[in-house]
Amino acid sequence: MTAPGGSPPHDPLLRRLTVLSGPSGVGKSTVVAEIRRAHPEVWLSVSVTTRSPRPGEVHGVQYFFVDDAGFDRLIAEGDLLEWAEFAGNRYGTPRGPVEERLARGEAVLLEIDLQGARQVRETMPEARLVFLAPPSWEELVRRLTGRGTEPPDVIERRLEAARVELAAEKEFDVTLVNTAVRDVCHELLTLMAVR
Repeated sequence: MTAPGGSPPHDPLLRRLTVLSGPSGVGKSTVVAEIRRAHPEVWLSVSVTTRSPRPGEVHGVQYFFVDDAGFDRLIAEGDLLEWAEFAGNRYGTPRGPVEERLARGEAVLLEIDLQGARQVRETMPEARLVFLAPPSWEELVRRLTGRGTEPPDVIERRLEAARVELAAEKEFDVTLVNTAVRDVCHELLTLMAVR
């Protein structure tokens, strides 16, 4: 979308950074995948992580995979907008690409955890923080235990983290309840002023 004369539009809603957060298992990745499928113009930041790639994951697509020393360098040089440690691995958002796309007026979406969302609130207070909530605690437990991809101790850590994250809902600007992926996507795109 370009304004007359070839310059990006000056609509502040389009230039606003949208942060999507919520507990593990709530469906953030599913919502983001649907948005990217239907609206590829929405730019999703690719996070950096110290964890090993899972089968099928590609460097630069799902994540940028780095070792601990590389992650330490990114922190020391101020190259991360936010970062957090979870389940023994670190995850972060590269600062440069986010700032470049916001400067061009592009719709930018970050899918990050609570700790990261709080850091973004500190460094970019104009960002809109959106909390994705489950329909119920029981449904969240079902989703987390139904994956069958993680050992019980990891699931228990995720459930413990989910309790903390659900309690932080009031820190966010907007809450969307994930009862249906298409409905949530529509609401999120409306917030981002993407048509």
